[in-house]
Amino acid sequence: MKLLLQIKNLHIAVDDREIIKGLDLEIKSGEIHIIMGPNGAGKSTLSNALLGDPSLDLKQGKIVFVDKNISDFKTEDRAKLGLFMSWQHPPEITGVSLDQFLFLAYKNIMLAQDKKWQAPSIFEFKQKLEQEAAKLEIPIKFLQRSLNVGFSGGEKKKIEMLQLAILEPKLAILDETDSGLDVDAIKLLHQAIKEFKVKDRAVLLITHHPNILDYIKPDYVHIMIDGQIVKSGSQDLIKEVQKAGFKSYVQS
Repeated sequence: MKLLLQIKNLHIAVDDREIIKGLDLEIKSGEIHIIMGPNGAGKSTLSNALLGDPSLDLKQGKIVFVDKNISDFKTEDRAKLGLFMSWQHPPEITGVSLDQFLFLAYKNIMLAQDKKWQAPSIFEFKQKLEQEAAKLEIPIKFLQRSLNVGFSGGEKKKIEMLQLAILEPKLAILDETDSGLDVDAIKLLHQAIKEFKVKDRAVLLITHHPNILDYIKPDYVHIMIDGQIVKSGSQDLIKEVQKAGFKSYVQS
């Protein structure tokens, strides 16, 4: 399996306060990684750093994605390489319909990766879009609505999974994707994640919910405390957290 993402000795500060404190992580194609930790551990700061949030200050270390050092890349350039981010609170964009947004994003990303790529017709694209929407139980009429405007939290999460299916990124970073959803919605989302993960793609799932093991079988689990990954292992780590919480990993 090919190495997709390599994070080496990463130090990230926000307003001169160090949040990520020397973090290392490697993700290969075909793998599902879960990062768990209590609130305030730095999980969301890490995901934002991977997408190039300009408000963050990279003090030390580097981020390598598909053999490129992307530490100084803008967010849109990282996305064109195949990075995808699912936000805790997806933005609302009035005046841009979901199907228009996805068609433009799909064309831009595919052309950035292959200049000879031939775009499908709008009819062919809408067929694919409607097929993927049906899998997630997204009504077809939602595809013509402004992006995320007026959608419930669960609907927004489904739409992000639709984006994941259409845009076909190399690495999906999913930050608290299951937060606030009912059981049926969680099952649908996690089925979408399983379908997405094929041999040349990978998933980094960030959560503080140990019950995620009910739906996802990760290859690796990492415990994050105070800006560092303090332990990595198999899905048995999640069972440890279910029994004892995160307290046993916190250094006194």
